[in-house]
Amino acid sequence: MAADNRVAFERFVDLFYTQKRVADAFAGHVSHEYRQHNPTIGDGPDAAIEMLTPKFDGSPDAHFEVQRILVDGDLAMVHVKACRPGAPDAAVADIYRFEDGRIVEHWDVLQQVPAHAVHDHPMF
Repeated sequence: MAADNRVAFERFVDLFYTQKRVADAFAGHVSHEYRQHNPTIGDGPDAAIEMLTPKFDGSPDAHFEVQRILVDGDLAMVHVKACRPGAPDAAVADIYRFEDGRIVEHWDVLQQVPAHAVHDHPMF
């Protein structure tokens, strides 16, 4: 199951973060029973598509650099450097749960990238 979830997740990540095709990513990989833990987005794929489309495919100058992908059984995580014009870069960890080969749940953690770090190794 983990191998199948990894393949599906890598496809989702490519569509969503790299190609910024939000609706296609959700149509192909997200369940209608999608539960959202981000308090600013409602449950269900339609609410996520409506909220996220302007930030992704509605913003041509924004880009999202995938740093790493982790998959463990029914859980998957992507670590992303999010870069949008007029906003500080952010480190994002998006965590997803799979059920029957589709994403059914999402959590996210977001941290602004500081202008200066106290050490010589960046957040990525």
